[in-house]
Amino acid sequence: MSKIQIDVVTDIVCPWCFIGVKRLHKVLAEAGTEAQIIHHPFFLDPTVPPEGIDVAEKMRKRFGGDPGPMFARVEAEARKSGIALDLSKQPRMRPTAAAHTLIRHALDKGTQDALATALFEAHFMDARNIADPDVLAEIGARHGFTAEEARRLATDAAELEITRQEAAAAAQGGISGVPFFVFNRRLALSGCQPEDVFEQALAQATEADAEAGA
Repeated sequence: MSKIQIDVVTDIVCPWCFIGVKRLHKVLAEAGTEAQIIHHPFFLDPTVPPEGIDVAEKMRKRFGGDPGPMFARVEAEARKSGIALDLSKQPRMRPTAAAHTLIRHALDKGTQDALATALFEAHFMDARNIADPDVLAEIGARHGFTAEEARRLATDAAELEITRQEAAAAAQGGISGVPFFVFNRRLALSGCQPEDVFEQALAQATEADAEAGA
């Protein structure tokens, strides 16, 4: 049986994406299933300026009222998956074109999934500015890049435009929210689902793959 492919569309500043990717990792590990996880870019807000925006203020303007209960729900779901998430530690949403550009180039290095996970953790757990080329250079240097290479990619206008086009294509292709998962290019799963839903999707994709190869 060939290794299962799982395409994952996320944004690094999306807490549900962070939780969803962690749940996927856990389900794969518990099932003992080998998979190639391929990450694709999406922008929660393509208009975020270089300095970022205050997330709580954005939520107040969008939904009205105190965003605290909404944040508490996300944190509770994170704890179910073993993530000690405290959204107050990272008050800002950052632009993610540079981070996604680095992730795209990490595919050929075989470090893409590990790098994406490291960037989620840097943003949410360590409250780092993942739009800063120096931060990306430091993290990229632990995942197959030289610091100079990572910094160059993070600041290359042509590379950033490719990433923006890919993110726009995902939105134009019908993906309106993330995380979004596609198992073996057949079975799509939208949203941060419970682990048992990931288990069912993985089982269905594996079974379909086995039948196709029979």
